Amino acid sequence: MLTQTLRVYLEDTDAGGIVYHASWLRFFERARTDWLRALGIEQSSLGPATGIGFVVRDMQIAFLRPGRLDQTIRTELRLAEARRASLLLAQNAFDTASGGELVRATVRIAALRLTDQRAAALPRPLLAELATRGALATET
Repeated sequence: MLTQTLRVYLEDTDAGGIVYHASWLRFFERARTDWLRALGIEQSSLGPATGIGFVVRDMQIAFLRPGRLDQTIRTELRLAEARRASLLLAQNAFDTASGGELVRATVRIAALRLTDQRAAALPRPLLAELATRGALATET
């Protein structure tokens, strides 16, 4: 699991000081990128090295409570499922002061061949790292 703490800035909010819905997507994307980086996968070099890239294939998101300007938020990312060509990630955001859950999402990222945008097997270094960490127990 990856946990990160962030602060809500003016650029993240609407005119009323509430976190704009698209800002949550940015927060969660940064967490996914940092999670892959922690597993030894740099997205900027993945394509040139392997011919494979990641895309968001599906996302389900529930906005449970509003985030607000200057609030400190903790995001969590957990691998829920690993398949041959995709990963299902559970992502959540919590208010650090109260511990209350603000946003809940599941995101399926898929590996694609960059040449034809068709499904590709997950990169071997990623599979090896997930196996080392015992994260492939949910493989289907």
